[in-house]
Amino acid sequence: MKIVVAGTGYVGLVTGACLSEVGHSVTCVDIDEKKVQKMKQGISPIYEPGLDELLKRNHDEGRLDFTTDYINAYKDADLVFIGVGTPEREDGSANLDYVFNVCKQIAENVEKDCLVVVKSTVPIGTNDKVEEFLKENVKNNVHIEVASNPEFLAQGTAVIDTLHAKRIVIGVESKNAENILREVYERYNQPIVVTNRRSAEMIKYASNDFLALKISFMNEIANFCEIVGADVEDVAKGMSFDPRIGDKFLKAGIGYGGSCFPKDTKALHWLANDNGYELKTIKATIEVNQNQKYKLFRAAKQRFGSLKGLKVAVLGLTFKPGTDDLREAPSIPNVRRLLDEGAEIVAYDPVGIDNFKKVYPNEIKYTNTPEETLKDADVAFIFTEWDEIKEVDLNVYVELMKTPVVFDGRNCYAINEVEKFGVEYHSVGREAILNLENDINVEVAATVK
Repeated sequence: MKIVVAGTGYVGLVTGACLSEVGHSVTCVDIDEKKVQKMKQGISPIYEPGLDELLKRNHDEGRLDFTTDYINAYKDADLVFIGVGTPEREDGSANLDYVFNVCKQIAENVEKDCLVVVKSTVPIGTNDKVEEFLKENVKNNVHIEVASNPEFLAQGTAVIDTLHAKRIVIGVESKNAENILREVYERYNQPIVVTNRRSAEMIKYASNDFLALKISFMNEIANFCEIVGADVEDVAKGMSFDPRIGDKFLKAGIGYGGSCFPKDTKALHWLANDNGYELKTIKATIEVNQNQKYKLFRAAKQRFGSLKGLKVAVLGLTFKPGTDDLREAPSIPNVRRLLDEGAEIVAYDPVGIDNFKKVYPNEIKYTNTPEETLKDADVAFIFTEWDEIKEVDLNVYVELMKTPVVFDGRNCYAINEVEKFGVEYHSVGREAILNLENDINVEVAATVK
């Protein structure tokens, strides 16, 4: 079975690499010749742990190839996975131009019966439109079927998520398509959920949007914890023992980012509105997340009044650890606000600096270590919970900063540890605990006197 993968972004490249890892012969198609040559050398265009090794091993062993020659790639393909991007438009809807560009190439060049599998995240009903488009535009007398096979990988763990998935979802309209995909995934030895195409498309959106909702819910609870004097981490721990809730996505912070949650929540919200229905929970998820991104900035403004002239250390730029992706990262709008306030910014990230330089090439200074970043800083912001940041000793803030004031958007440090070092520490969902304890200590001291 000849498998072709269209697109070499997160979805396409990881899909192709993992299919070859379990023994399939795979060709990945991209339009960029330089990118293709690098991938043939085992150099991934994206930062993803374990991916370079998969590319090199499977290319060297002849199971994985890369090409810009889509004409020959699609000509005799048995299976074509579409894994191109579906970026959001200005109104929040999904841009399907890349998907249909690939479909046009397939229709014009395929010379044998084949199954086209849409792995890209697309609005409900897109697979039906893809099949209609292919059948209307196919040049040769061949039979083309379309199946939905959404991905559930997370950036930073994409390879593991694919090779050891909790389930594989396939949306099909025929037994033939189901049998082909069962054969493809037989070596994965994972549970397979078979639905119709529209249900498979909805499973992807519903899954991502539920997780985004869970994050926004916990951030709302965290904000309220600060008001009533509760600790959100204790609350999350107490919730996590309930098997109906689980322990994932309960960590409070300054909101989600990345290529999936922001785009998929907006796309489903737009799609619902376009069909005359409002998904109130999804609308609230989007609003809460947008507001949460600026929580630290607002707290700093309240603390300092003006940030003009302050030296600000920024620790972490990517939207989460394990990736160099900056899409919807809270660091970007916060840095913009800090610069507008007249702050002097010094920033550190283990892998995200090169990408951040594309956004801010000259406006801020970049360093190679957290320690360089903190030196003589008036205030520090933590936007990403990289291990390299979490492992910085608290005494380093005291020793290196001009004033050890830290606004931690990822709750990297335990409150009881911070108190030992005299760091002025502002976190998410735990602020009132510190204030409450300080108030009690003051009252006790006054009573003793």
